[in-house]
Amino acid sequence: MKFLLIGDIIGKPGRKAVASFLNENRDRFDVVIANVENSAGGFGITKKVYEELKSYGIDVFTSGNHIWDKKEVFQFINDAPDLLRPANYPEGVPGRGFGLFEKEGVKFGVVNLMGRIFLEPSLDNPFRVFDRIYEELSKETSLILVDFHAETTSEKWAFGIYADGRASVVYGTHTHVPTADEFILKKGTAYVSDVGMTGAWYSVIGMSYKEPIERFLYALPRRFKVEEKEEVVFNAVEVEVDPESGKAKSIRRVREFFQR
Repeated sequence: MKFLLIGDIIGKPGRKAVASFLNENRDRFDVVIANVENSAGGFGITKKVYEELKSYGIDVFTSGNHIWDKKEVFQFINDAPDLLRPANYPEGVPGRGFGLFEKEGVKFGVVNLMGRIFLEPSLDNPFRVFDRIYEELSKETSLILVDFHAETTSEKWAFGIYADGRASVVYGTHTHVPTADEFILKKGTAYVSDVGMTGAWYSVIGMSYKEPIERFLYALPRRFKVEEKEEVVFNAVEVEVDPESGKAKSIRRVREFFQR
């Protein structure tokens, strides 16, 4: 079974790149999963943007710490079973952190977790939360994918090894910078520290570079805005998994550029 895992989509430029890529390539993949926490104006997601991305052929939507930036999300996240937020938020938070899905008769689980280093230390331990979710999902399928939304490669790598042989794929999001460490780990889990973003490449992680540079220079707050004039990069990973064993067969980085 072939999966396309798209990194953080940044605003309208990122959405257009996703539309262009999937218009030409959607038939190559059984399942498409995308991180959409920055897809509406660079911060959060709205119902309109969610429906737009869904129309391009995305099957499951993951997120991270910016999922709540557009308050509108509270109005529809409970009614969108394919839109996930990190599973290690406390009990009572709206939405769901994992799901069991089915495509062409094959069941697969998707888990969304968030790291705690330099993010939100009060979240539940993502390692232990994964243990509980795995126990539930593994009763239904051996094919389980994890979007691990985290800041540091050390936490991501540690989790990858921890989940090796249980998760089919562990892929990192959040830093917006693709890493060249795609591997199949010893027990059969495909791993990459960060997929990278889909947005303007000549930018500061998708944002117009002027305001971030001024913030670095002067240490004063600046309002960031999505870079919309530059060429756009599409970043993803393509993973093939044996649906019977849940073991990964291959993992490959995907990168394409699109003119604005």
